[in-house]
Amino acid sequence: QVRLLESGGGVVQPGGSLRLSCVASGDTGTITAMAWYRQAPGEPSLVAKITNTGGVNYAASVKGRFTISRGSAQNTVYLQMNNLKPEDTAVYLCAAEYYKGPEVGRHWGQGTQLTVSS
Repeated sequence: QVRLLESGGGVVQPGGSLRLSCVASGDTGTITAMAWYRQAPGEPSLVAKITNTGGVNYAASVKGRFTISRGSAQNTVYLQMNNLKPEDTAVYLCAAEYYKGPEVGRHWGQGTQLTVSS
């Protein structure tokens, strides 16, 4: 099992910046990629993803404003968010992907709330 613990959410004014962190523990050797999703409300949608080989992809709505990165120990993932907009308000969820046979499985963190408001 993999456990994920997010931190760094809060209330920010439009145009502000914030960094989210997520630390993975447990059976981290099974992780193939780590990602941030957001949910506001409805189903979670992908914000950014980074693979073990460093490949990254972003949702179109955050490209150029958000940056995903991993720590040197590979069990930590960050999301640097700049030029925040009210529409970025959501619960941000950290996810760790692993192979589940031919499919991709995901472990999920509990989430951290980001509110962008003046």
